[in-house]
Amino acid sequence: MATINVNVDDKVKEQAKETLDYLGTNFTNVINMLLRQIILTGSIPFEIKIPKLNDETIKAIVNAEKGIGLSKEYSNLDEMWKDLEKED
Repeated sequence: MATINVNVDDKVKEQAKETLDYLGTNFTNVINMLLRQIILTGSIPFEIKIPKLNDETIKAIVNAEKGIGLSKEYSNLDEMWKDLEKED
């Protein structure tokens, strides 16, 4: 049995561990499955790509980072309550 040492960002490792725990498996099982699939397929067994964001999504991300459009402004509480009642 061989040992593989891998350097991984702490946050990425923790997030992956939570997901694997939820799925009832662990890093060792997943790494073994990955390596077996590499052998069986003769390739990396999943698509590797950079996600393409459309202009609308990019604009929404930029606006959110700037805090634009995250909430509606009201001049008084009555105006806010009227608007909230409309949503029901």
